[in-house]
Amino acid sequence: MIDIEAVYRAESRRVLATLIRLLGGFDAAEDALQDAFVAAARQWPLEGLPREPRAWLVSAGRFAAVSRLRRRARFDRLLERRAHELEREPMDLAPRTLEQDRLRLIFTCCHPALGRDAQLALTLREVCGLSTEQIAAAFLQSPSAIAQRIVRTKRKIAAERIPYEVPAAPEVGERLEPVLHVIYLVFNEGYAACSGPTLSRPELCAQAIGLARSLAELLPGGDTLGLLALLLLIDARRAARETDAGDLVLLAEQDRERWDHGQIAEGLALVRRAWDLQPVGAYTIQAKIAAVHASARSPAATDWRQIVQLYGLLLVADPSALVELNRAVAVAELRGPAAGLDLIEPLLERTELRTYRFAHAAHADLLRRAGRRAEAATAYRRALELTTQEPERRFIERRLQEVTC
Repeated sequence: MIDIEAVYRAESRRVLATLIRLLGGFDAAEDALQDAFVAAARQWPLEGLPREPRAWLVSAGRFAAVSRLRRRARFDRLLERRAHELEREPMDLAPRTLEQDRLRLIFTCCHPALGRDAQLALTLREVCGLSTEQIAAAFLQSPSAIAQRIVRTKRKIAAERIPYEVPAAPEVGERLEPVLHVIYLVFNEGYAACSGPTLSRPELCAQAIGLARSLAELLPGGDTLGLLALLLLIDARRAARETDAGDLVLLAEQDRERWDHGQIAEGLALVRRAWDLQPVGAYTIQAKIAAVHASARSPAATDWRQIVQLYGLLLVADPSALVELNRAVAVAELRGPAAGLDLIEPLLERTELRTYRFAHAAHADLLRRAGRRAEAATAYRRALELTTQEPERRFIERRLQEVTC
């Protein structure tokens, strides 16, 4: 039996990116994408899965767009001309072109004429297929506010005729940072979904790695290589971070034989290349930290001193409360939970971390390890209030039970 939903999860964003290239706009492409999957749901059960499902869906979407234009052409002769042009335009569906379509879409979504929040919201919606509710949770805003922002951003792209393209040098370098950031956020949502019944969304991890790989080929600079290395090294642990029942397994408890060692080898080689390129950027430093974890044969063999030093470098390259939080956790591994608590507790007074579930979970864990069980219970309860992902909820509930027994 053909699983149309699985094909949708795997291919819809790629198909949408190509349809935007072919049709020239978000709204027409989204309508065509819906029509293509309706056609697939009708025809594939009878005819079987096509050899190239993505190309089939793109072709079906374009055909549906032409038909839609012709139906409307009775009232507007210009639409008939556009339908005729669209029907005659050649379709380049080579794999490399399809992969480049996603990069074009990201650079469009990250155009400097759009604000940072608009860039991120639009990319997460159109490139990654996150729901409005999921994006709202990430932004700590209402779904209606996010929906309005996305609509306004699309209108601005159309009104200002923002081109659907990967810009030429040197402009591409100027627009690189938000693109790297968006790819990083896509991966994070895939690796640790902000909500839902599962711990991760592997299709988003694969999308982010594919985008990072394409970007590294296009611009083989330090932080593009560093980002790709970082994603590969973290993703290599994905199979080991949950049980067969879908429960969370912490890094220190993971079976390292289940890590993807081929992926680790590629990531380590990329880290070495990126580290030799100056200046060393934030993603390369994070990749170096991930490389230290990946190189340790056991939790006890982890070089926490080097990790603490690397977080110090990261604070210079990318100062943020989140980096300080991660450094505090590393300090606790090196010097004990009390040292980590001295750093983490002042951080929790900051507005940006008060509603961050991982900050409260880390605080609770250090309190538990320090023997401060009542305070740990309070911190675990706060983390539980902020967690909407089921595997994380189950893990925190187990920890809470441990400190309240």
